[in-house]
Amino acid sequence: MSVYQLKSRFQNILRPLVRSLAARGVSANQVTSVAAAVSVALGFFLSVAPLPHWFLLVPVWFLLRMGLNAIDGMLAREHGQKSILGAYLNEIGDVVSDVALYLPFALIDPNGLGPAMAVIFLSVLTEFAGVLGQTVGASRRYDGPLGKSDRAVLFGALGIFFAMGGTFAAWTWWLWAVVALLLIWTIINRISAGIREAQTAAR
Repeated sequence: MSVYQLKSRFQNILRPLVRSLAARGVSANQVTSVAAAVSVALGFFLSVAPLPHWFLLVPVWFLLRMGLNAIDGMLAREHGQKSILGAYLNEIGDVVSDVALYLPFALIDPNGLGPAMAVIFLSVLTEFAGVLGQTVGASRRYDGPLGKSDRAVLFGALGIFFAMGGTFAAWTWWLWAVVALLLIWTIINRISAGIREAQTAAR
């Protein structure tokens, strides 16, 4: 199970807006670039000014970013805007955005940077494993249990927790450990699914 499985319903809600944007000449690459730029800016802001109340911006932006990610994909697929540059922007932008938005949580953790940075590294590796499916004859893999959308829910919840007066302490180390295990599970699932799909396609 993964939040990603709700994507089709989310897209149905956004489709009228996407048609309007396409009619106005908005491109998928523009939407992708804006989403990445705002993510990096917000991550930088929270890293240099980690005041609790500002972390409420994290869940708000994650929700908006999920919408923008759906919009750029729909513009590309449904309005003839697919491009090689767009594919690069989409994958690189997502990874850079995730790192930028996760980093402030590592900086406020009293256990040090190590545990959260390990989660950030595994998050990047998870997306790398998903993309690699395309190089072996499979599709881009989005298998869970902790894909990008699921991590957005997790870090959005952490943002609300911190903004409402919660504190990171010794227990946070165990949270990062559980998240790391789920990410490793996700990586294994994506590799396994990619191999099975490629082998089936080759028959």
